[in-house]
Amino acid sequence: MDFLKEFLCFLRTRKKYWLIPLILILLLFSLLIVLTQGSALAPFIYSIF
Repeated sequence: MDFLKEFLCFLRTRKKYWLIPLILILLLFSLLIVLTQGSALAPFIYSIF
């Protein structure tokens, strides 16, 4: 949690607000890949990339 607090403080002080949507999209894609690994949806997910 310290890393998260420090990272958010960095974004706030450096005014890098445009990074927040990018990071959220990357987290959502990684979560999608981890949760559907080994399922029937895997071939469809890999075709996205």
